[in-house]
Amino acid sequence: MFKKLFGNNDKQPEAAANTTDPMQLALATLFVEAARADEKYEDHEIAIIDKFLAAKFSLSPDEVKTLRAEAEETQANALDIQRYTKTAKEMSGDDKIAFIEQLWEIVLSDGDRDPFEDTLIRRICGLIYVEDRDSGAARARVAARLSAQPKSPEKR
Repeated sequence: MFKKLFGNNDKQPEAAANTTDPMQLALATLFVEAARADEKYEDHEIAIIDKFLAAKFSLSPDEVKTLRAEAEETQANALDIQRYTKTAKEMSGDDKIAFIEQLWEIVLSDGDRDPFEDTLIRRICGLIYVEDRDSGAARARVAARLSAQPKSPEKR
């Protein structure tokens, strides 16, 4: 137990980073972090993450599944998000805004706005240098898109 608390366990996130492109793993890990922020990790969130990873990195479904699984393990073992936001910070300004919009889509996809999710996205924005107004505009775009979509029976 103490090893896990203090980061000296055998499953270090750095080991995963050696086998995957650091940017891919960083974004995938932050997507998973956002999806798990409300302590519910649901199939529709996984589908959104998979869609974003496939589009962003031109990955096949099998590659996406492998990357997401690695990100899930990395996120579960991570002590903080700084190492992943440090990598994400290297994106261009437009890519950062698109990334924040994707995070908002993941957290708003269940129709609930959770304070832990809001806090996480605000923290990520601060660490990758995205202004609050840009995050707010991204959130508004996502909310408008989601409200225009018909609701599926399981989300009503």
